[in-house]
Amino acid sequence: MNRDGELAAPLSQGAVKAASTLRMAGNIGFWLQLVFGVLAAVLLLLAAAGLTAAGDTKTIQGAGFSLFCATGGILALIISLIFFFRYRKIAQLIQYGDPAIRPHKKSTLQAIKLGLVANLLGMLLAILGAESFVGVLWQKLSSLPQGTTIYNTSQLPQPNEILLVLANTHTIFCHFIGIVIALLLLDRLNK
Repeated sequence: MNRDGELAAPLSQGAVKAASTLRMAGNIGFWLQLVFGVLAAVLLLLAAAGLTAAGDTKTIQGAGFSLFCATGGILALIISLIFFFRYRKIAQLIQYGDPAIRPHKKSTLQAIKLGLVANLLGMLLAILGAESFVGVLWQKLSSLPQGTTIYNTSQLPQPNEILLVLANTHTIFCHFIGIVIALLLLDRLNK
């Protein structure tokens, strides 16, 4: 019986497995990416606020591209979350939906591939953001004179600058989770 109490066409064993796999992967991916994504977004906001409050114009100018990429990575993560939520809905449609509107295997695989592309793009942006800001930090550290005592600690990397790198690495981890789950889904559903 479906949710409306009507008799539905019996599901094949493959459809039942596909629905449970999609539901489980959707739940795991959604919640893991949500928790770590919120952490990455909070770190990014703290880093951006700290960079502008610090007023070091040299660091802020170098951080612009990194902030842009990190923000793009977070936006791609939001898109990925939407796809993981969609996987759960697809599972419900397969299991309880009207046979006339059940999603086909081809459209389900297409949705997973689009989610995978969102994660790959987000990971690329986060890697570019982390790499560019590590370059800014390297430039800052390499300009310090070797073998002398530093009295002006503003020349050293500040905690808010490290937060930006940490926000990018958390975003990379979130997208890695999404990529792994999407690849597992593609493998399971193509059998």
